[in-house]
Amino acid sequence: MNNKLLLLLIVLLTSGSVFAQKRGMKSSNEDYSKLAYIDAQKMYLNIAEKGYADMELFQNLADTYYYNNDYTNANKWYAKVFEYDLHDISKEYFFKYIQTLKSVKDYDRADEIVEEYVKVKGDDQFIQNYTKNRNYLDQIDAQSGRFEIKRLNMNSKAQDFGVGIYDGGKKAVFASSNDSSSMVKYVHKWSDRSFLNLYSADVDPSTGEFLNMENFSGNINTKFHESNAVFTKDNKTVYFTRNNFFKKRFKKSSDDINKLKIFRATREGEGDEWSNVEELSINGEEFSTAHPALSPNEDRLYFASDRPGGKKGLFDTKASSDIWYVTLDGSGGLGTPVNVKEVNTPGNELFPFMSSNGDLYFSSNGHQGLGGLDVFVSQATNGELTKDVINLGKPVNGTQDDFAFVLNQEKLTGYFSSNRLSGKGLDDIYYFKQTKPLSCVVDINGVVTDEKTGDLMPQSTVSLLDADNKVVDQMVVGDDAAYSFKLECGSNYSIKAEKDGFSVAEEFIQTPNVTTTLEQPLAVAKTIEEKVNEIQIGDNVAEALGLTKIYFDFDKSNIRPDAEVQLQKILAYMNAYPTSEIDIRSHTDSRASDGYNIKLSDRRAKSTRAYLIMKGISPNRLTAAGYGEYQLVNECSNGVECTEEQHDLNRRSEFILTKK
Repeated sequence: MNNKLLLLLIVLLTSGSVFAQKRGMKSSNEDYSKLAYIDAQKMYLNIAEKGYADMELFQNLADTYYYNNDYTNANKWYAKVFEYDLHDISKEYFFKYIQTLKSVKDYDRADEIVEEYVKVKGDDQFIQNYTKNRNYLDQIDAQSGRFEIKRLNMNSKAQDFGVGIYDGGKKAVFASSNDSSSMVKYVHKWSDRSFLNLYSADVDPSTGEFLNMENFSGNINTKFHESNAVFTKDNKTVYFTRNNFFKKRFKKSSDDINKLKIFRATREGEGDEWSNVEELSINGEEFSTAHPALSPNEDRLYFASDRPGGKKGLFDTKASSDIWYVTLDGSGGLGTPVNVKEVNTPGNELFPFMSSNGDLYFSSNGHQGLGGLDVFVSQATNGELTKDVINLGKPVNGTQDDFAFVLNQEKLTGYFSSNRLSGKGLDDIYYFKQTKPLSCVVDINGVVTDEKTGDLMPQSTVSLLDADNKVVDQMVVGDDAAYSFKLECGSNYSIKAEKDGFSVAEEFIQTPNVTTTLEQPLAVAKTIEEKVNEIQIGDNVAEALGLTKIYFDFDKSNIRPDAEVQLQKILAYMNAYPTSEIDIRSHTDSRASDGYNIKLSDRRAKSTRAYLIMKGISPNRLTAAGYGEYQLVNECSNGVECTEEQHDLNRRSEFILTKK
């Protein structure tokens, strides 16, 4: 797959290095900066084989393979990059290395690099996409085995990909660089391959094979790239992707890159001649717009673009491609582009396709996958897309790039494209039959922490219980205090965390009826016994005993029945520890005068002391005083406008231990 056409990445130009004086390195960098990766690759290899070693050299050499989808060789050279100080390696190379590690199925090493990233780069959105689904391989396995696939016989040794179906499923269009019909070969310097053109074919309804292939009719194909076409249901309009080349004018952006654009053509009557090619208003000179797809009722055009306003890219120096849509009116007019935030990540989202039931299929390297681009789906619920996208699993997805998925929802057949190593060419088209629906699986994960301090609580036991309170799964968390379970959809569960010296933390879960990932933190608190044992002189006994607020009626100081319940805890403590002594401190908020608040709080403190004495506590073990509004816990002093909740924090009683 040609990454300049398909990944829409803006290439980071090389900077100077210790080898910048070397003629070979300088020449390689010039070719690299011009995106002539094949020429640069040969020169970089020659330099490396002579024994020169430099991080920039290895980065650029690895990139020449990465951007031409040779992930195995890219991984070999990225590994050399990671022999250097990790602090000197930019974010993008962490991402690329992780991607290529997945492509060679070294998932353990990929997880190690994720951990190293957190240490040197911090916990940002890039890494959160990896860590929120810790058991993503299990999720992929749960969706695997639902498709029967076969490679089409028409595939060549070149690039063949991106199927569009039209004329009621009787015909197909696809992109290919296998230009055998012309004596003149236009070669793309990026990959040293022929440019792509659109081809049409008849579809064998029983096998899905393409027959009678020919150059797509009309004036759509040019000497540059064309690909990824989608047709209206009346077969009179086609949207397709092309380089920024229109009316014989080839344009580049300010950074000297020829971007991609979406064009539209029409045909009259029943003929096959497509004409009236026009550029869409959503295109731009400084960004790419590609991969058109229509919604079921054709009121929206979906597409991929790295235009401004999208999800921030993984790398400070590069934009990422997102899925967008625009509304279409009856005359073909286009609205303002809208970002499909439900599915986009800091990585690249490409090749949208919407099935007849409104599900959005797309390819991404930003969501968790098996390596390269994987195909995902965001299911439509009540007309809205879900953020919990689903990896389609094997065999549609593999360790290389899998993309351009199209589905006939009624027949459950369709096509996708892949550059998997078992293919015939650089990219191949595969036909599939879907044999099973998507599995509904809910993954839940979280961490166990100390309720008071927020510290991780390793070695806690986390149990999953069903609706009958039977343990169905259990695990002891490691140093990261993280747990994860797989749940059934539409079911009730409870999750408990237990640790010696702490009370049980329990949360009740009702799972939805769609595949999703839930996050449920669990916070354990020290048991009353542990809290009591740790009380020291000067501590507020009320906090250790878990007292709720001692309430008094407005402008009164008598003990209410609900306050009695709380004071029983203080009474029990003082009876259990007969030598303990407590200072009762009562506080008010700042409303009313300072003097009035002192008197009111003093009456309340003394009323509390009298209650405890009445219940049998010796008077010499208790002191009491009111502090009015002179020890506020926040900024809500006289004249400051505060909410009722903020004032409530200041109305409190404290029971300070003065002797154990």
